[in-house]
Amino acid sequence: MKTALVFGASGQIGAPLLDRLNDAGWRVYAVSRQPRSDAPGRHWLRGEFSAVDGLPDAVDAIFSCGPLDLFARWHAQAAIRCPRIVAFGSTSATTKHGSEDEHERGLARRLLGAEAALFAQSEQRGAGATMLRPTLVYGAGRDQTLTRIVGMARRWGRFVLPRRSDGLRQPVHVHDLAAAAFAALASPATHGRSYDLPGGEILAYREMVRRVLAALEPPLPLHELPMPLFRLVVKAAQARGYARDLGDAAVARMREDMVFAPGPAQRDFGYAPRAFKPEARMFESRNGDGGN
Repeated sequence: MKTALVFGASGQIGAPLLDRLNDAGWRVYAVSRQPRSDAPGRHWLRGEFSAVDGLPDAVDAIFSCGPLDLFARWHAQAAIRCPRIVAFGSTSATTKHGSEDEHERGLARRLLGAEAALFAQSEQRGAGATMLRPTLVYGAGRDQTLTRIVGMARRWGRFVLPRRSDGLRQPVHVHDLAAAAFAALASPATHGRSYDLPGGEILAYREMVRRVLAALEPPLPLHELPMPLFRLVVKAAQARGYARDLGDAAVARMREDMVFAPGPAQRDFGYAPRAFKPEARMFESRNGDGGN
């Protein structure tokens, strides 16, 4: 029986990945910050990257579905033997690299640095590492974009965007990401490579938000405002403790295209993401640890 160690196992990507591994007959060591009950083929380990009790001496594969920089730091010190690593990063490594926001530039630097460190460590140990970079993630009610939008829209009874929020997006479902991680694991062509993982449809930012709001029960309206008026609305919301991370750089990106090519992932491990068809249940906010 093959064995896997999964970090971020209870998160939005980790949870469906566990199901795939279990269905394929893998023995899984799943790491969570909260105590959880074991199941057939699944043993939960409680802890964080800084301290996880009960780690095995060796596994066939390690999956990282949590913060990439923390995983790279853990891997640099870990004694566990493993020939194969699949880790999730983010396309923010490139989209936020030239941001006007220093916090966003710092995030991009951390992601790129973690990728480079993980590849170097893996090569030194003779392990094959694969990096997966999702675009805008949705589907489990734990994402930091669409589920947040739904929360604000329900609070206000509507949602507002600046006019011409036509930047292109490719939202990607968590189950497609879990499938990609499992498929990449078996492909030697992915060793030492990074892959962008966009969703199966390209659409404008405002159309993406409109579809989400239309899928809610009841549906909620989308209003588009002139930029000066939109900024006043945002400032008013921030004064009440909402939308604090909606800075100028984030607003500007609503008009910028963020499109990534799925071709390399399609070629090397058959990546085939679904079109964007949101349902209300995909944005029900849920508690849980894990990343992405």
